Amino acid sequence: MTKHTSQTSNNGSIPENAAGGILHIDLDALASNWRSLRDHAGGAETASVVKANAYGIGIEKAVPALSAAGCRTFFVAHLSEAIRARVVAPDATIYVLNGLFSGTCPTYAEFDLRPVLGSSEEIEEWAGFCRAQSEKLKAAIHVDTGMNRLGLTVPQGLTLKDRAELKDFETALLMSHFVSAEESDNPLNAQQIEAFEAIRASLPGIPASLPNSSGIFLRDKPGYDLVRPGYALYGGNPTPSTDNPMRPVVGLEARIVQLRWIEAEHTVGYNGRWLALDKRRIATLSVGYADGYPRSSSARGKSGEELLAGMAIVAGQSCPFAGNVSMDLITIDVTDVPETQVKRSDTVTLIGGQLTIDEVGHRAGTIGYEILTNLGARYARIYRGGEG
Repeated sequence: MTKHTSQTSNNGSIPENAAGGILHIDLDALASNWRSLRDHAGGAETASVVKANAYGIGIEKAVPALSAAGCRTFFVAHLSEAIRARVVAPDATIYVLNGLFSGTCPTYAEFDLRPVLGSSEEIEEWAGFCRAQSEKLKAAIHVDTGMNRLGLTVPQGLTLKDRAELKDFETALLMSHFVSAEESDNPLNAQQIEAFEAIRASLPGIPASLPNSSGIFLRDKPGYDLVRPGYALYGGNPTPSTDNPMRPVVGLEARIVQLRWIEAEHTVGYNGRWLALDKRRIATLSVGYADGYPRSSSARGKSGEELLAGMAIVAGQSCPFAGNVSMDLITIDVTDVPETQVKRSDTVTLIGGQLTIDEVGHRAGTIGYEILTNLGARYARIYRGGEG
């Protein structure tokens, strides 16, 4: 993690010296990433996606830091997340991506939140509520241009202009979502842009939004009126085929509980999936899959083999996992680290340096998004910068 002289705080209830894992969160880097994305957005407003507890770092910390940097619009997945964001951003525009659940319109109105409407039923319910309140409340409309997940179909989008219900509320945003923007040459990008352009042309005057983190970096990027970065804000690489332009936001350290030597032909961990071919020194860390560190990072094989598995940095040296990740513990092979440089209660790096969130995800056979959003509640959380 980058060192800063700005304010540092532990906002968790777990003291650092009592925690098995220590999560470092750099709010200055978060704000810097937002400003960098804003500068790439071609004049479009740059919102922030803070769903999934701000990708694991905490809505109550991320939203104020992003607001202080200049962000005025936020996207969440659930209504409960929107209410949390509203508490710390009383003047912000807040959209809820996962649609309008039946019967929740009064809550949206109470907290001045905007649903993202993605079906005829949702449009009808929101319009009916607005008519009953005699107030044209704001909402976004989501058109699906290829994801086949949420949103109106393209044919439905093209006939929106004929829907009487649109007179009952204010359509503050027309949006869609890229399928594969991180693949800059994927033909789906151009197909989605073309479909979205046609719908946008049929609804003149309504602000439009398509690019996510990776979409901001497309060669023929359609900036429109608003961009919606998420993963890149938190240090994830929006351009996987090139160097990461983002600053790291999250670092994770784990505490060594015990060190031991094991003899040749001994195994480590549940089911004996890792075999020592010679005498090896094993360190056991007080972090496991209950803390959100994926079990799929387990090392199953023999000492000395090149395995696609987890890795830790110990005294500046890369050390491979040994055996299965268990609920509360991870075992690593520290044989090549001088004994004088590693001892009980030391901390080792699980995320940081060359172990970026993308690399950790790759080694677990998943993606960095999953690593971030699973960050556990048992870590001591150390915040640097931002609002402290």
